[in-house]
Amino acid sequence: MKNKFILCCSALLAAITLSAAEVKTGIEVLRDSGFEALKGKRVGLVTNPTGVDSHLKSTVDILFEAPEVELKALFGPEHGVRGDAPAGVKVEGAAVDSKTGVPIYSLYGSLKAPTKEMLKGLDAIVYDIQDIGTRSYTYISTMGNVMKVAAEAGLEMVILDRPNPLGGEKIEGCGVRPELKSFVGQFDIPYIYGLTCGELARLLNGEGMLGTSADGHKIKCRLTVVPMQGWHRSMNFHRTGLPWVPTSPNIPSVEAAYLYPATGITGELGICSIGIGYTLPFQMMAARDVDAVKLAEYLNAKHLPGITFRPIYAKPTAGSLKDVTIGGVQIYITDFRAARLTEIQFRVMEAFHKLYPSMPMLEAVAEKSLNMFDKVTGDSRIRTGFVRRYSFDDIADLWLSRCEVFRHLAANYYLYD
Repeated sequence: MKNKFILCCSALLAAITLSAAEVKTGIEVLRDSGFEALKGKRVGLVTNPTGVDSHLKSTVDILFEAPEVELKALFGPEHGVRGDAPAGVKVEGAAVDSKTGVPIYSLYGSLKAPTKEMLKGLDAIVYDIQDIGTRSYTYISTMGNVMKVAAEAGLEMVILDRPNPLGGEKIEGCGVRPELKSFVGQFDIPYIYGLTCGELARLLNGEGMLGTSADGHKIKCRLTVVPMQGWHRSMNFHRTGLPWVPTSPNIPSVEAAYLYPATGITGELGICSIGIGYTLPFQMMAARDVDAVKLAEYLNAKHLPGITFRPIYAKPTAGSLKDVTIGGVQIYITDFRAARLTEIQFRVMEAFHKLYPSMPMLEAVAEKSLNMFDKVTGDSRIRTGFVRRYSFDDIADLWLSRCEVFRHLAANYYLYD
C-alpha cells in the first residue's frame, strides 16, 4: 500500500509539473496553428528526444500524425533521433524508426549533413532540438550544416523554436578564429551567445555565416522560424515551467546545462574531474590529493558573483579517476543573473595552482587535448595567456572582448523581449 501511495504521489507531482508550463514551444505553436507552416508539404525532421511538447509527446509522433503533413525522413544529430547513441559515438548509415516506419539518417558519423539522395522528394526540413546555449555543444553545428544543405537544395528550413536554458541576456567568451573552426566551434560567436536556436538561425542566415557558394555568394536558406509564446530574455529554464528532457547523457538535469559552460572547457584537459563518471556531471571540479575544505574556503573568499562553492569528496565510478577518492568543490548558482559562468573553471584552476603548485596542470596535458581545448575556447591565446601565471585576470579582456559588439549585432535578430 505504501508503494502504491508513493507512486500515486509521484504521478500527481508529474501531472502538476507538466501542466505548469508558462512557455509554449515552437512545436506547440505550430500545432495550435493547424500546422499552417507545413500544410501540404513533404518534410524531413531533424530532432532527438528533446523534441517534445510540454506533455512529453515526441515531435516525431506529432508530425507523423499531423493532417496534411507528410513526414518522409528523420535526421539524427549526436546521440540519435530516439537517444540511443552514447556521447561521441559515430553512427553510420540509415535505419528505420520502429514506431513510425520513417527512415532515419545519421548526421553524426562520416556525414554531418544530409546528402542530396536523402533530401530527394522533400519540400522542407524541420529542426526541433533543445539546445543549451553554449557554442561547443554540437547541435548548433548540425543546425548550421542542415541550413546550408537546405539552401543548396532549394528547400525551406523551418526552425521550431525552444528556450535557451541560460536565458537571452548572458553572453560570455570570445569568438572562434578561422584556423580553429570545427564541429565544436563552427561559428564565430561567443561561447555563451544568448540566443534561442531560432534567433541564432536568423543571425547565421542574415550575416552570411553559413559559408560561400561556388559562385562567391554568401549562402542563405529560405528560413521560417516558428517562435515560442510566453518566453522572455530574462528567463532561464526553471522559469519556463517546461519539463527538462536530458539533452545528452551527461546533461541529465537543467543544473548540468547551467554549469556545462562553467566546467566543460576544463573537461577537455583531463587534469581534474568535472563530475562526469560521478553523479554531478559538470557541477563539480575535483582532483587527487586535494583538501576540499581548504579549496572551498579559498574560492569562496574570492566572492565570485552569484556563486558559492561547497567542499566535496567523491569516488567516480567511471573515467580516468575511477575508484579514486578525489577532493574539490561542488558549484552552486545563488544568483543566476549575476553569475559569470565561464570564469568559474579558470578560477578553480587558479586555486589548484596556488594551493597545489606541484599539481600537473596544462603543461602536462597531451597535445591532442590542448588542441581540443583551443578549439573549444576558439582562440589559442586564451590558453597561452592563462598558463603564464594561471590568472584569469590575464585573459579576461581577451575572453570578453567581443561580447558587447556581438550583443548589438544579435539584437537585430531577436524574436523576444
